[in-house]
Amino acid sequence: MGSRCFATERGSVLRLMLVDDEPLARQGLKELLAENQTVSVVGEAASVAEALSNISRHKPDALILDIRMPEATGFDLLKKLTLPLPVIFVTAHSEYAVRAFEVQAVDYLLKPVRPARLAQAIQRLHGELNSAGNDETPYAMADRICLRTPERTIVAPLADVIALVAEKDFTRVHVAENPPLLICQSLGTYERNLPKPPFLRIDRSMILNISRIHSVEISPTRGAHVTLNGLSSPLALGRSGLRRLRQAIPDGFSSG
Repeated sequence: MGSRCFATERGSVLRLMLVDDEPLARQGLKELLAENQTVSVVGEAASVAEALSNISRHKPDALILDIRMPEATGFDLLKKLTLPLPVIFVTAHSEYAVRAFEVQAVDYLLKPVRPARLAQAIQRLHGELNSAGNDETPYAMADRICLRTPERTIVAPLADVIALVAEKDFTRVHVAENPPLLICQSLGTYERNLPKPPFLRIDRSMILNISRIHSVEISPTRGAHVTLNGLSSPLALGRSGLRRLRQAIPDGFSSG
């Protein structure tokens, strides 16, 4: 998820529209959202055509949108909008996650929606609308992360992120069972948004998921290296990185 050009008055109540062809799904969302005083449901729709009409009438700040609906999909609706609206997708289908993040979705929730997960998505929506281009609200470990390069996009559980290594203005992200991705995003941005723990910035150029650390080896001839579960080769550690890891995992060291 990247920065977008949406903005509302900070602290204002967000006006939401629910778009889902299932009446029970809309009712369940309304009941959950009624407990959140920072949002108001101003309209709902059961189809893309009805949504387009109601958006013009109610002028919501954001959409909570299903994907599979009769006659047209949630993606079709976004293509038809004259002005873009931020969207939280709520769907029973996990296979659309990559496409959802490619259209800059604020969040992607799977049915049945858990109250805590919906509250987190609304908090992220507030952050998107009030940030005026700043970095998004922080991730939680239950989240998935969207990583894009010009060649490909992957959506992975945050727990699968093993290490992040700075390369000038870019970050090389190591994800379990995937080749490393070079992302046009600074390491500092990831540091601000990744949960601590388990993510720890050990020096100027590296963030590690310390829950994936297998061992740290210190050798008089080879220097210090950290081995992480899911990463084929150890990563070299400098003095400051070694010092921070000693503080974080004092029992995880061996010599060789």
